[in-house]
Amino acid sequence: MQDRDGPLRVVVTGASSGLGEAIAREYARRCGQRGRDLVLGVAARRAAALDALAVTLETGAGAAPARVRVVPMVLDVRDRDALAAAARDFVGAHGAPDVVIANAGVSVGTLTGEPGDEAAFEEVVATNLCAMHDTFAGFLPAMRAAGAGTLVGIASVAGFRGLPGAGAYSASKAGAIAYLESLRVELHHSPVAVVTIAPGYVRTPMTDGNPYRMPFLIDADAFARRALDAIERRRRFVVIPWQMGVVGTILRMLPRPLYDALFARAPRKPRRSAAAER
Repeated sequence: MQDRDGPLRVVVTGASSGLGEAIAREYARRCGQRGRDLVLGVAARRAAALDALAVTLETGAGAAPARVRVVPMVLDVRDRDALAAAARDFVGAHGAPDVVIANAGVSVGTLTGEPGDEAAFEEVVATNLCAMHDTFAGFLPAMRAAGAGTLVGIASVAGFRGLPGAGAYSASKAGAIAYLESLRVELHHSPVAVVTIAPGYVRTPMTDGNPYRMPFLIDADAFARRALDAIERRRRFVVIPWQMGVVGTILRMLPRPLYDALFARAPRKPRRSAAAER
């Protein structure tokens, strides 16, 4: 946990389900075990899901502590003004956060030149990459002024190489990895750390529809435990699970002709509305 006095202050986007919800629950569990209060900002579009999460955590259900204050932020992360307003409100009421986790993301299959996929491509990149910048931008000045904090971006091993049928997703996650590295170097001499987490396959609603084998698949709760370990240690870059890190390293080393031959016929994620994934 962070060293600042008072409650731990954490903000998580995409917190209504999947990885974001699991991360929020894990923070509540750890603060309960350690006897520390938690102020938890949770952002997502679905108000009902955020309200249900707040009730669960604030009432202590699921081994969470009673000393959790959940701050719902009902918004679309593609709305820059809404993100900025939510950041101002949170900082004004609770102070600078100790940890901000840009987790919101969508994953849909896209094909270049396929009618209708232009909008899906734009939405995936806007959600997975542009919104990461906008999430951090609203909180970073307050964190620098407070002299502490950690910015966490959820990338993906899909950003290591371009996957067929997933051009938007691979591009957005490759961009996220590069952006987070740039930000980490920019903030090298500041008190704010940057952590990049690249999940492999995690069992969530986003992966439930994948029509192919997912090696080293793990549950969201297991991912969240390992992710918080990495955040607390302020690790610069981590792949979860580690086995997918090995796979990703091998893939990056493959010569392009060999990679092309191996993946040209790889199974592809189904094409459907990106809005359905959010």
